[in-house]
Amino acid sequence: MRRADLIRIPQKGKSMRTTQIIFGERQHLLRVLDSLERTRMSQARFREERRALEGLIHARTVELNKINPGWDQKVGTVLAAEAKPELLDKIAREAPREDYYLLRLISEHPRASARTLGRLARHPYSAIRENVARHPSADPKTLVRLSRDRVQPLWYLVAFNPNTPDNLRRKLQERMRRLGQAAARK
Repeated sequence: MRRADLIRIPQKGKSMRTTQIIFGERQHLLRVLDSLERTRMSQARFREERRALEGLIHARTVELNKINPGWDQKVGTVLAAEAKPELLDKIAREAPREDYYLLRLISEHPRASARTLGRLARHPYSAIRENVARHPSADPKTLVRLSRDRVQPLWYLVAFNPNTPDNLRRKLQERMRRLGQAAARK
């Protein structure tokens, strides 16, 4: 290992540990455990490393459940294709705001209702708002609001949503044409 690999780049501020981050860490630890189990080494070292990894995996699971009790079961419910819209709405309403992963899954679910999507359209995580902007169940009112988002230019996704009101779709398509023409002149 090079010394440069050990240098940590200082960050300006601390980021919030959302379920998106914690789940990703747990998945990486599980892959490391899989790799360890396919590696030849002494039994003593294997047991020591496996115990350490299992402890870290358990710690991430505890952390997920502190944010949202029963987290893995809720994710499993949302991942089921046959999940009912009412159940998705209930899980979305009860989920803490920092449960980015679960809420992102709901915003992608084909059975999410317009009401659920309307609520998720106000979430601070950009991937959730993007999913709502392209979701075929998003209602016109939600799409109009997303087209005006100042934090993130979602108008492009809204322009292609079949539920976007015709007059708004024409305005957004005209904006695309103008941007394309301006880019072609450069």
